[in-house]
Formats: sequence, C-alpha cells, structure tokens
Amino acid sequence: MDLSVAAPAPDPVPAASLADGDQVDVLIVGGGVCGTALLFELARYTDLGRIALVERYDQLAQVNSKATNNSQTIHCGDIETNYTLEKALRVKRTAEMIVHYADLLEPEIRDRCVFRTPKMVLGVGEQECGFLRERFNHFSPHFPAMELLEKGEIAEWEPQVALVNGALRPEPLVAIGIRRTYTAVDYEALSESFVEQAQAAVSQSVEGAKSVEGGADRQLRIQMGTKVELIEQEGEGFRVQIRPTKGGASRQLLARHVVVNAGAHSLLMAQQMGYGLEYSCLPVAGSFYFTPDLLKGKVYTVQNDKLPFAAIHGDPDVRAPGKTRFGPTALLLPQLERYKAASFWEFLKVLRLDWAVLSVFWQLFRIADIRNYIFKNLLFEVPWLRRFLFLADARKIVPGMALADLSFAEGYGGVRPQLINKTSRQLMLGEASIRPLPGLVFNVTPSPGGTCCLGNAATDVEAIAERLGCSFDQQALAQELYGA
Repeated sequence: MDLSVAAPAPDPVPAASLADGDQVDVLIVGGGVCGTALLFELARYTDLGRIALVERYDQLAQVNSKATNNSQTIHCGDIETNYTLEKALRVKRTAEMIVHYADLLEPEIRDRCVFRTPKMVLGVGEQECGFLRERFNHFSPHFPAMELLEKGEIAEWEPQVALVNGALRPEPLVAIGIRRTYTAVDYEALSESFVEQAQAAVSQSVEGAKSVEGGADRQLRIQMGTKVELIEQEGEGFRVQIRPTKGGASRQLLARHVVVNAGAHSLLMAQQMGYGLEYSCLPVAGSFYFTPDLLKGKVYTVQNDKLPFAAIHGDPDVRAPGKTRFGPTALLLPQLERYKAASFWEFLKVLRLDWAVLSVFWQLFRIADIRNYIFKNLLFEVPWLRRFLFLADARKIVPGMALADLSFAEGYGGVRPQLINKTSRQLMLGEASIRPLPGLVFNVTPSPGGTCCLGNAATDVEAIAERLGCSFDQQALAQELYGA
C-alpha cells in the first residue's frame, strides 16, 4: 500500500443521503474523533463496500472532540503522574498512532491537526520533587526522551515557571521534561482530516478497481444532522431507525455491524435497549481560564493520588494564538453536554440512582481531599469569586501571575462521562466498551479517549473484519500507524 496519504477529495463529506431501506456493512454512530478514526481505518485498511456514519450535529466533532471542549493534549503517559508504568506504556503505544498518522499527512493538513511544543510535569516542594526523581528513574528507560530538570534548567525552558521578578523561586523545584515532540492536538481538525482521508481512500480504491466487476460500487456515506432513534436486532444484523434532528421523516437502515461512538450518549442508547444497566454515569465538567502568552509549552502538575480528577495544567491554546489556557476545574454537572440544559433529562436516565450509586458517592465524599476538592471546584463557578480562588492554584505553575492576567474562558470546557460500575460499586477511571450482541458495540470513551482513538478503532476494525469476513490489511495498518 502507498504510504503517502492521498490529497483530500474536493468534497470530503459526501452530499449523498442515506435513503430509506439502504443497506450498509458498518454503521458508525457519532462523528467525533473516535467515530471518524474508525471510519478512516475501515476505509483505508479494509475492502468493505458500504460504510456509513451518522452524526446528530450539522458539523463533525461538536461535543467532547470540539477544540474548546478538551485539553488538546496527546496523553503519552510520560508526564501524567496518575498513570502506572504499565498504563503509561499501553497509552504510549496508542498515542504514538496519532503521530504516525500525522506523518502521513500533507504538511498543510498536519499543521492544522497536531502541534510540537515542549512539555513538562512540575514538582513543587520536597515531597513532589522526591516523587518525580523516583518516577524519572523508573520511567526514563522506557521513555528515553525524558529529561530531569533542576530549577535552573526549568528556568531555561519556562522562565515564567521558575522565576519571580527575575530571581529563582525559593521553594524546591524539579520537573520531568520532554524537549520537543507532538504534544497538542486539535481533535476537531483531526476528526475532519479522518473523514477527508477516508473519502480519499475510498475514491482511490474505487478508481483502482474499475476494471474489476463490482469494484466501483464501494461507497462511503456520511449523514450529518441525523439522530439514531432505535436499533433493533434483525437476523444477523440490525435495523436502525434514523431521523433528521431538525424534523423530518424517519428512515430505516439495515446494518450488518453497528458501532456507537457517542460519548455519554453511547451509554444512554445502550440502556434504552436494555444493555449496560450495570453502569451509571457521573458527568464531570471542566472549565478553563485564559492568560496572556505565559508558557512556551505544556506544564502539568503532580496528580494527587487521592483525587480521581485531572490536576491543573497550563497549555498554549491551539485555537487562540497568544493565549495560555489553564485548567481544568472539575465540576460534578448533571448534564451529558456542557451548556446544553436539555441534556439534564438525559443525565437522569443514565444516572440510574440506587443504593449502589449512593454507595459510590459516599465513598467519594467521605474522603476529605475529594470532598474539599469538589466544594472548591464548585466555588470556581461563582462569577465574582472564581478568579480569586483559581489564581492561587494557577500560581503553583506561574508564581508571578497577577489577577489582571486571568480571565474565565467563556464557552470552553466539556463533560467527561465518568462511569460507575454498580456491580462492584466503584468509580471507573478508564474507558468502557459494551458489547451485548455480536456486531453491536457501544463505546464510552472518557479521557484519554481522544488520544487512543486510532488504537480503539483498530480493536473494532479487527473484530469487524473477523465477523464480516472482509479483507483487512493488518500489515499496512501496523506499518503506517504503529510504525512497525
């Protein structure tokens, strides 16, 4: 297979609609980065003839993958201190798939999707510094780009972090840094590129197969502004009812295989069919703050191992030149989508409140660190108070930050669908995949779901190829995306 990705088709999102009674091999529900990654891999590495994607918004990646709704980070496990070495190595392998994919793109496309900056995790105080030194010794053999940075070296990398009024900060400082690599992603632009390259792959294979009987029948259909109302098993496949979100007649599709990549709505759809009832959803919203351009790259802080929430970090924003974004906060929000009040009713459906869920809440709130953290983050949402409170946290990264530097990032921040396993009565900190029937998958992918989008897609492609008996060029995928 040609290792260069073809230029995008003139119209990367086909205008052809899915008609009533259409039959498809694979139907993907959800046009975020996970759904579009699966679309790309199916188009490029299999010979499936009929692939379709439906998305309820009129644009791709408008929920968790929207550029303003996430931390725009490739989570490699090197500076995420809540990762064990085992998890870090697992995430590193899938995170590097985004880098390998980006290397296939034309420079003008790649430069819209991924960005190179330095990054570090900062330890402040004796305890955190000792922790990072030990972690460096443990992790650096597996992450050779890691550098252990003392206070003076931190000042060279990030002057605003290590200096106050031109002098080094008095408290102990140590950082683990990675000098220059792909660290930031515009997941919205990445989703768009997946669709463009999927369309190009299908067009390329059709063009090359015109001399073969039936070879030109390969189709890629993308239906925007369309919601899925019902999925029913029919024979060895599924009957799917779809309807335009802005009104119109419903249509019926027949799909041999269905993959739902719709964030928290994946769980909602599964439970409406009677599946995944062992799960409840605890949505955690994150807010952000803007400052002037204070950082050259990403600066993370050490994670409190008692908190199941992300520690504060600072990042140059990929969509706001000249600004640094700090956050996220963590607000328990009774909505499946931020800034969409109607999703409160959807939240009630997936909460499935009972004694098992209350038991998990009790486990969380009985820990003082978690209880105080949740209360403080609630205060971060109070308009006249939040800047004063957040400034104290942000000064751990930039000690000389002034209140005038800080402004609340209006409209920024998404919702992380944190799952509760009601059977084990535990808060789940990773991804979940509900596979109730052969050929039916509901993927719920909180962070680092965006980072692992291509890796999760590869898992689904392998299962699809095995079940449907299509050709799957595993060697090309391994060579192009895993760098094998």
